[in-house]
Amino acid sequence: MTGTEPVVAQPATRAPLRVGIIGCGNISATYLKVARQFERLRVVAVSDLDPERARARAEEFGVRAQPVESLLLDDEIEAVINLTVPNVHAQVSKLILEAGKHVYSEKPLATRREDGSELLELAHSRDLRIGCAPDTFLGAGLQTVRKLIDEGAIGRPVAATAFMMSSGVEMWHPDPGFFYRPGAGPLFDMGPYYLTALISFLGPIAAVSGQAATSFPERLITSKPLAGQTLRVETPTHITGLCDFHSGAVATLMTSFDVQASRLPRMEIYGSEGTIDVPDPNTFGGPVRLRRKGEKEWAEVPLTHGYTSNSRGLGLADMAHALASGRDHRANGELAYHVLDVMQSILEASDEGRRTEVSSSCGRPAPLPLGLEEGRLDD
Repeated sequence: MTGTEPVVAQPATRAPLRVGIIGCGNISATYLKVARQFERLRVVAVSDLDPERARARAEEFGVRAQPVESLLLDDEIEAVINLTVPNVHAQVSKLILEAGKHVYSEKPLATRREDGSELLELAHSRDLRIGCAPDTFLGAGLQTVRKLIDEGAIGRPVAATAFMMSSGVEMWHPDPGFFYRPGAGPLFDMGPYYLTALISFLGPIAAVSGQAATSFPERLITSKPLAGQTLRVETPTHITGLCDFHSGAVATLMTSFDVQASRLPRMEIYGSEGTIDVPDPNTFGGPVRLRRKGEKEWAEVPLTHGYTSNSRGLGLADMAHALASGRDHRANGELAYHVLDVMQSILEASDEGRRTEVSSSCGRPAPLPLGLEEGRLDD
C-alpha cells in the first residue's frame, strides 16, 4: 500500500467513542484533559508497563487502570491511543488493530516504511481507522495560515522554508538516549510537525533530495538523573531536505540537534503575491504575519479558528466526529504514512547522493470549518 487509499469506516453510533490509552507518560495528561472538551470522546481506561504509573494517572482523571492485555480485550473500548515510545509505535498499533479497535498514535506512525505500510493494510482489511499525531495543523495558527493560502492571500504558493534548529535534548530530557538512535534524531522527532504542516498547506510531496550528517559521535548528558554520562549517537543529527511538491512548489526543510543558536524563522510560505510568516508548527496558536507584494511592513493576522492552547488529541476528537458521520478524518494514517515515507526518502537520498521520488501520496486534509463551537469539529 502506498498511502493513497483512504480508510473510511462505516458511520458508527453517535454515542461517545469509548477510548483507552496505552502509555501513561507526561503527554497522556494532555490527551486526557483535551478529551474532556468533546462530547464525542470518553476515555475510560489507561494502561502502562509500569502499573503504578497507570494507577496514578487513572486516579488523577477518574478512569480505570488495566493491564495492556486486558485493555485490548475489553469490549467496551472502541479505540486506543498509542502513547508508547516511537520505536514500538508500529508494534503496539498492530496489536490494537488486531484486537479490532481503531488506533490513534503519537508521531511518527512508525520508524520504518515497511511497518507503516503494514499498518495501513491491516486497518484497511478490518475496516478500522488509523489516526496519528501531529494534530497541531488543526490549531488556530496553522488553520489561519491554511485559510490565507486557500483564499489566495499570497497568490500562487511557489516555495517554503522550514527550520527546526536546536542543540539537542541531553540538557533537559531525563533519558535522552532514544533521541539519538535510528528512527529518532531531529528529523523523525520534530520533522513530522513541519512536514505535516507543509503538506496541509501545499499538498503531497513528489520527490526529495537530502544531506544528513552526524556532527558529534558522542553527547554528554547534563540533565538529571544521568548527568555526566555520555551517549553514542547512532543517527544523523543535522538533516537538510529539499522537497518538490506535486503542486509545483518547492521547500527547504532543515532539522538539527547540532545548532547552538539560530535566528532563522520557524516556517515561511512564499507566494506570487506575498509571504506568510507561519507560527511554530509544534504549537496550536499564533502569531500569523502576512506581507503582500509592495507592502513595507508585516501585518499580524487575527486568528480565524479556535484551539489556541495545547490541544494535543484534537486529531483524535476529529476522528471520533468522523466515525459518527462517516466522513474522512484529518490527521489520518495516509497523511502520517506519507510523512514517514518523505522522511525516510530524505535519508535515503542523502545516503545515495541523488534525487529520490516519493512513492506514496495522500489527500490534502480538509480545513476546519469556521465558527465552530468549542467541543465540536463539524458544522
